[in-house]
Amino acid sequence: MISVTKPDGSRSGGCVGCRDGAGLSFAFSMAFQPIVDVETETVFAYEALVRGPEGQSAASVLGQVDPANLYAFDQQCRVRAIEASVKAGLLDTSARLSINFLPNAVYSPAACIQLTLKTAAAVGMPIDRLIFEFTENEEMLDPTHVANIIATYQKMGFGTALDDFGAGHAGLNLLARFQPDIIKLDMELIRDIDTSLPRRMIVEGMLKMCAGLGIAVIAEGVETEGEYDALRALGVRYIQGYLLAKPAFEALPAVNWPKKQLIAV
Repeated sequence: MISVTKPDGSRSGGCVGCRDGAGLSFAFSMAFQPIVDVETETVFAYEALVRGPEGQSAASVLGQVDPANLYAFDQQCRVRAIEASVKAGLLDTSARLSINFLPNAVYSPAACIQLTLKTAAAVGMPIDRLIFEFTENEEMLDPTHVANIIATYQKMGFGTALDDFGAGHAGLNLLARFQPDIIKLDMELIRDIDTSLPRRMIVEGMLKMCAGLGIAVIAEGVETEGEYDALRALGVRYIQGYLLAKPAFEALPAVNWPKKQLIAV
């Protein structure tokens, strides 16, 4: 899909490869990183992270994405994530699969999801185990269009998540326009939270706000036991980060659970 926002706010363009996501000239695969439920000590979901065909960095792949192949790339990311996760054994667990998507690469949410639905059906993936997450670091060319995508996905039974919350273009203004099922707190808010009163107060406020809106909160980028303990003391239930597990190429990594210890905040 190539879409252009005109000066009057209308959108032009059309879907290219809607039926099969064709048009991508480079290969890539996926790594998976767990998002854990610390209350039950289970994996809530695995996030699919793009990698080169032999495990090369995400940058090596994303550097090949341009406006001409953006739509095909977004489509194929969904396909690869679903197929690779099932091959890695996701369906043998109770975990969900979280897939990053590009809102600016979705022309019509109902039409552009068809390949995803076809792929999920082919491998036996229930659609209610899929979460689609987008980052607010990507500039929203049309927030109304993004709101429509979120609403459409939620009606279809998918989970929705806003990644990197607190670090992007819109912040609270974006959340006021539409409410995803999950927000993922940006790692800069999490870094050294055990020694930073302002960070703890900000996260505590976000937790209260999201509880009122019925939105689950994931803390991402957790790297130390101090950060983990501080988040647990604040009541954060879902945590992701290198402390628990690094992404594993085409595999579901085991979780390294920290020692149970809470700190006063």
